[in-house]
Amino acid sequence: MILSVVATPIGNLQDISLRAKEVLSSASLIIAEDTRTTGKLLKLFEIESDHRYASFHAQTSPQALLGLLKTCAEHEHIALVTDAGTPGISDPGCVFIAAFKKEYPEASVVPIPGASAVISALSVSGYPASHFEFVGFLPHKKGKQTLMRKIVETEHTVVFYESPHRILKTLGELSEHIGDRDVFIAREITKMHESYTHGSCAYHKEFFTTHPDMCRGEFVCVVSPKR
Repeated sequence: MILSVVATPIGNLQDISLRAKEVLSSASLIIAEDTRTTGKLLKLFEIESDHRYASFHAQTSPQALLGLLKTCAEHEHIALVTDAGTPGISDPGCVFIAAFKKEYPEASVVPIPGASAVISALSVSGYPASHFEFVGFLPHKKGKQTLMRKIVETEHTVVFYESPHRILKTLGELSEHIGDRDVFIAREITKMHESYTHGSCAYHKEFFTTHPDMCRGEFVCVVSPKR
């Protein structure tokens, strides 16, 4: 049995790999975060096969997960995809992968590499990436200030995700901790309105406040290492 963990585009659909297309065509079971989203992607690329769909997402119950694992026993090749990007990276797919490996220790779990917002942002930030820390989305309340204080003392690059309705507040709070330390913000990576900016948190807060049309989409924030 093989579980292929397949990365899909995060924006520009041309970023799908030939290997990803081949795997999605050959797998008899595709486990998707949202089967509708994945179905549209496969239809667009005319990927046809006799596969069936199953869903696994953040709200999937433990009982449903057990049922899904039993279903996997009926298939030799299973593909796992998320809505966009690499499954398991700040994504509930990691829960399924861990459960699958425990249930089927003899099965092969292989990556089908592709788009990742974290790596894409790091690659153009200009900051050292031989050692970096990715913290996903910052906590909403509990633990947020503790994490920000930790970032102050971190001597390597730190990357996190943020949503448009929280970005201004987060930049204001982070500014109180790291001052004028340089931050790189990648917005809407590979999409039509992608943008990339360098500067302090205060600069970015003012920029996005005065350009509300830019305060939309998905943000990847990269904090430069401690000087």
